[in-house]
Amino acid sequence: MDDKILWSKVLNNISNIVDPLSYDTWFKNIDFIGVEDTSVRLVIPIMWYKNHIDRNYKDLIIDSFNEILTNNVDNIKYILKDNVADFLEHNNSNPTENLVEKGNEVQSTYVKDHNSNLNKNYTFESFVVGESNKFAQAAALAVAENPGTLYNPLFIYGNSGLGKTHLMHAIGNYIENKFNKRVLYVTSDDFMNDFTGLARKGSSFNNLDYATFFKNKYRNVDVLLIDDIQFLGGAEKTQQEFFHTFNNLYNDSKQIIVSSDRSPEDLKVLEDRLRTRFAWGLQVDISPPDYDLKVAIIKKKLKREDIVINDDVISFIASNVGNDVRQLEGSITRLVAYSAIMGVTDITLDFAMEALKDFTKKDIVTDQNDIRRIQKGVANFYKISFEDMKSKKRTPNLAIPRQVAMYLCRKLTDESFERIGIEFSGKNHATVIHACNKIEREMKINKDLSDAINNIEKQLT
Repeated sequence: MDDKILWSKVLNNISNIVDPLSYDTWFKNIDFIGVEDTSVRLVIPIMWYKNHIDRNYKDLIIDSFNEILTNNVDNIKYILKDNVADFLEHNNSNPTENLVEKGNEVQSTYVKDHNSNLNKNYTFESFVVGESNKFAQAAALAVAENPGTLYNPLFIYGNSGLGKTHLMHAIGNYIENKFNKRVLYVTSDDFMNDFTGLARKGSSFNNLDYATFFKNKYRNVDVLLIDDIQFLGGAEKTQQEFFHTFNNLYNDSKQIIVSSDRSPEDLKVLEDRLRTRFAWGLQVDISPPDYDLKVAIIKKKLKREDIVINDDVISFIASNVGNDVRQLEGSITRLVAYSAIMGVTDITLDFAMEALKDFTKKDIVTDQNDIRRIQKGVANFYKISFEDMKSKKRTPNLAIPRQVAMYLCRKLTDESFERIGIEFSGKNHATVIHACNKIEREMKINKDLSDAINNIEKQLT
C-alpha cells in the first residue's frame, strides 16, 4: 500500500478517537515516511514531541497501523524534521531510545471553595495558533495532558501581549476541568504581596495563622502558575520563599508553570539557584505574530464582536497595528466603538484609517511620499491618472501599470508587501507578491517592458 494512503487511513482512525484539539496539535505536525521491519518511522518537528507521543499516543498509533497492515508493527522510530534529508540519504534514522516511562499520576481532592484565579475565557480552543506560537501551544497542551509528570517546570517567555498569560490560564482550565486538580494562578505581585503580608505581621500569634494560610495557599496545590516572574527581581526574601515553595512542589511532583518577558538565562535579576531550577524542565518562547496569524486573530475577535469587515480593512489592521495581540484586539474594540458612535455600518478602508490613527504606526500611515512618488511616476509614464492607479478598477489598461508600480515600490523602498498593498486600495500581500513575481518573469522575455521599467526607474532615481 502506498505510504500516503496508509498514513491517511491511520490518521482517519486516530481522528475518530482523539479530540480535535489534541489531534490538530500533535498529528498535524508529524509526518510518516514508511515502515522499517516492525517499526513505524515518524518525522517530528522537535524532539520533545517524542516524549509526549510515546506517553499518550504510542499504543493508539501502533494499533491503528496494525488494523490496516498484514505484518504487525510494535515500535515507533523518530526522525527530526531537520535530519530527514540525511536519514533518507543514508537510510539510517538513528532513533532515540525510549527513555520516558509512564509516571504515576498524583491525584488530589479538589477543594470546592478554592479560588484558582483562572479566567474561564482563556482556553486552548480560544487561543489562535500560528507559526510564531505553535510550539508554545503544543508544549502547554502536553503539560495540561500530563500535569506533574512531563516538562516540569514549564517556562514560557516572550514579549508582553503575545499570549503567555492566555496559555497559562488555558493549562489551568484544562487541568481543573479534566483532572479535578487544585490549580492556583497568581502574578509575581500577588505572591510578593502575600509574602510581605506575612512578614508585616511579625511574630505574633496571628502570624502563625497567616503562615499556615500562606503555605496552604501556595504549597497545598497540584498546579502553581506564576506570571511575570521577572518582577521578583530585587526582592531577595520573596525569592527565597519562592525557592522553598518551588522545591516543595517539585519534590511532590506538582506541576509548576512560570512566565517571563525573557529567558531564564537572561533573568539576571533573579538568584542563580532559581534560574537553574527554571532550566530543569522545558523552556518555550513566543514570537510576535506574523501577518497570517494577525489576520486570524483579527477575524476571531470580529466574530466575537459579531461584526463583518471586508478584507481590505482586515489587511490594513494586520499590516499597521502593532505586533502584539492586545494591540490588535484593542484596535478592533476601538473600531467597533467608533463606528457605533459615528453611526457607520459600512466600514471602509478610509474610515478604518481615520478611526485607528492613534493605533497605527505613525511612520507607515503618514509617510507615503516614496510609494506615492512611484505611483505618480508610473501613472505619468503610462498616461493614466494617479487616482486610477490607486483605485480598485480592473480594466485591462490598468493591470500592467499597477503591477509595475507594485514591483518598483518593492524594489526601490524598504516597505513590506502588506504596506505596499495598503496603498493600492488595500490589496493583500499575496496580490503584491504575485505582481512582483509576474513583472520579474515578464522582464526576462519582454524587452519592451524591461526598457520601460528601466526608464521609469531612471526618472524616479
